[in-house]
Amino acid sequence: MSLAAAQPGFLSPSGVEIAFLLVGLVTLGAALVTVTTRQLVHAALWLVVTLGGIAVEYLLLTAEFIAWVQVLIYVGSVVVLLLFGLMLTKAPIGRSPDADSGNRPVALAVALAAAAALVWVVVDAFRTTWIDLDGPAQGSTKVTGEILFRHWVLPFEALSVLLLAALVGAIVLSRKDRPEEGPR
Repeated sequence: MSLAAAQPGFLSPSGVEIAFLLVGLVTLGAALVTVTTRQLVHAALWLVVTLGGIAVEYLLLTAEFIAWVQVLIYVGSVVVLLLFGLMLTKAPIGRSPDADSGNRPVALAVALAAAAALVWVVVDAFRTTWIDLDGPAQGSTKVTGEILFRHWVLPFEALSVLLLAALVGAIVLSRKDRPEEGPR
């Protein structure tokens, strides 16, 4: 038996690869609906579907810890914070005609250029990277915890301060202006 016949290739995908592709297509579709819908609350709910799809992709890549972090932090916290921000700032719940600036062609061109640049940077950065399959799994809790607490502590804490500042800002914006009270 030849080596090509022993290992599945591009033309004979496994069930996990097919599931990964299908979930990726659903996630991409949900992301497109997220940015094209005119109702802000619907956009937030489609964002939940998008972030949930990304969590499923992490599960398919056997990165269970990252998948749970995705669900707990992004789906459970960031989207809830976004919805609270919408409610506290009294954003319109229905259709928002002022949410569309009419610059869709320019926005599409910028999005495609940014996507192309991102793909080029990622492909260029990881072109010669090899994964050690004999070591601990890269998505495991041990490896992820070591990387997070050794190299990414400061950005992680900065993000938490940024989210706290956004919550405080939403609360400040939602407060009603009270008329100045005179002396008693």
